[in-house]
Amino acid sequence: MNKQEEIISMKAIALCFKPFLKPEEAMIYCNLGRTQFAKKCEEYGIYKNAMGYFEREDLNKLLGAKIVPLSERDEPLRKVA
Repeated sequence: MNKQEEIISMKAIALCFKPFLKPEEAMIYCNLGRTQFAKKCEEYGIYKNAMGYFEREDLNKLLGAKIVPLSERDEPLRKVA
């Protein structure tokens, strides 16, 4: 039961105006499972910052459904450990 309450509170936090979201909050914000979220982030070139958070503006690009080809991206792809 606690797990469901935690998910509800995380959803409420994710939908507020936080500029950076934890990975769990980002998955809820995008309404995707862990695997789907990871695949979409790789597809759109969205990565966690140095502190381990996702930027809301980047996630909005993911939700906007506009795919940016690799050749047109501003920064090269980078792997996060």
